[in-house]
Amino acid sequence: MKVLLIKDVYKLGRAGDVKKVADGYGRNYLIPQGLAVLATPGALKMAESIRARAAKQREALNQEMSGLAQRIQGQYLTFAVRAGETGKLYGSITPTMIAEALSRKLGVTIDRHQIEAQSIRNLGEFKAHVRLTVDLVPEINIIVHREGETPNVPVEETQTGEGESA
Repeated sequence: MKVLLIKDVYKLGRAGDVKKVADGYGRNYLIPQGLAVLATPGALKMAESIRARAAKQREALNQEMSGLAQRIQGQYLTFAVRAGETGKLYGSITPTMIAEALSRKLGVTIDRHQIEAQSIRNLGEFKAHVRLTVDLVPEINIIVHREGETPNVPVEETQTGEGESA
């Protein structure tokens, strides 16, 4: 099934694009959510106006979020956890935990769906991305260390996560 996207859809395309999608995805998700319409000849005539309107909205949103993106870029989050002899964690650091720690540190609401990272199951330093908009995806550093040990983090950047008080 071919659809005309009305809004930007993550990992599919931008507003105004015509995409071929699975019938069920289009019929059961994209169209009912108001993200797309069937790509009929009449709808295709509206594609350019949809594209222009979406570009204007995207630009306004990017300007609004750029300050937050600069604050997030390069942040360090540390998590003190229990781990075995080999460095494998008893549990894991999930995107939900990362979002909560980042929200506490910055004083803004970050949803777990905005964090692009797999669950962390080992000690060490990891990188994650925070998807604010389609174009703004700042990177954060995550340091996972044993309880009782001191992480190697720049002093002005130290932030505590699970297991320690903020």
